[in-house]
Amino acid sequence: MAAGGGRNAPVCGGEHGHRDPQHDGMRRDGGGEPYWSRPECRVWTVMLLLGTCLLYCARVTVPICAVALSAHFGWDKKQSGVVLSSFFWGYCLTQVIGGHISDQIGGEKVLLLSASAWGFLTFITPLLTQITSAHLVFMTCSRFLMGLLQGVYFPSLASLLSQRVRESERAFTYSTVGTGSQFGTLVIGAAGSLLLDWYGWESVFYFSGLLTLLWVYCTCKYLLTEKDLIIPIDYLMRSISISKQSKVPWKQLFKKAPIWAVIIAQLCTASTFFTLLSWLPTFFKESFPESKGWVFNVVPWLVAIPTSLFSGFLSDHLINQGYKTITVRKFMQVIGSGVSSMFALCLGQTSSFCNAIVFASASVGLQTFNHSGISVNVQDLAPSCAGLLFGVGNTGGALLGVVCVYLAGYLMETTGSWISVFNLVAAVNSVGLCAFLVFGEAQRVDTDSAYIDM
Repeated sequence: MAAGGGRNAPVCGGEHGHRDPQHDGMRRDGGGEPYWSRPECRVWTVMLLLGTCLLYCARVTVPICAVALSAHFGWDKKQSGVVLSSFFWGYCLTQVIGGHISDQIGGEKVLLLSASAWGFLTFITPLLTQITSAHLVFMTCSRFLMGLLQGVYFPSLASLLSQRVRESERAFTYSTVGTGSQFGTLVIGAAGSLLLDWYGWESVFYFSGLLTLLWVYCTCKYLLTEKDLIIPIDYLMRSISISKQSKVPWKQLFKKAPIWAVIIAQLCTASTFFTLLSWLPTFFKESFPESKGWVFNVVPWLVAIPTSLFSGFLSDHLINQGYKTITVRKFMQVIGSGVSSMFALCLGQTSSFCNAIVFASASVGLQTFNHSGISVNVQDLAPSCAGLLFGVGNTGGALLGVVCVYLAGYLMETTGSWISVFNLVAAVNSVGLCAFLVFGEAQRVDTDSAYIDM
């Protein structure tokens, strides 16, 4: 990300990144690949939306099938927690290197390679469980590998769009593709629950893996040429190590309290999101055994789609009305971390299925207000290296997610109460929210000449 470092496009990478139009002019386009035409951009946007949807379909297969897998293999809550949390160990390891390699050889190549690998892994998982007796070890390793493969997706997506989408159109493209996360959880929640009831847990893996491989095939056949699919070996080898010409004053940057505030808030919200994503299906299945899986696996994520779009609209509207940027960011974060945690606490106290659906939907839906809080605050603080900083927070969130997902299973096993799990979610969210409210700012801190001259 320094001058002379090649194709440098400051992008706010990550699962829930947004881009601030006012910083679009910072990108220098000399020598880069040509932008897509508008028709091409529309087609790619639809295909990448489907790709993000299938990413989450594959990611949520194990949480959806957690109860069935536990019964089939005889796992307790601690063992289920190990399997569920192993995904995040792999996920946190490949984000930075995935984005760097994508900048060198093209984001579409990395994206499609990883998708073909995780699609194949998902498809063959049920088959491989039949030839091994160490099911816990195998599923743990499988989820770890799944995390490694999926960890490169969003960085490669950010790299691809930064190079091929005009800056005036990039924010809408990002937000549209990003909704695939909710759509994917929604699709696998509905179709996966029905398949689980009708044909068993194996069918959920076959369904998700086959669709992913079909998506890869269609993308390669209809959107890419043979030349696009070739990966030069010298480019690949060069991309493994970060250029020595990259000079980023990390020491000065990380001395700034607002940087630490947004990173701490981001890793807290990411980890609690992963915890709810992993354990909510099990909570409903055990607390309300007569309930239909397609209801509790669909409704919360269906609610999250309009709330995410509304939070972005409301944030921009308030800023245009003259409210200070940091005031709006903190207001959004209070809703995303504070109010959503209150509904999570209510979820642990209710004995009514209808109330539980309402509380879960409110908690998951309001968490999307984080997109208009800390996710864009990274760009307020350091627009020239927002992608790297977002990656740092996202990696930390995945690491803390490992701890929280496993700890949730441990608390359930030792206390026998779901209240402790939702108390954990609220406590972690509170730490991140307090850090952001006390130390959060919206003024640029990347004023070093190494950033300005990019």
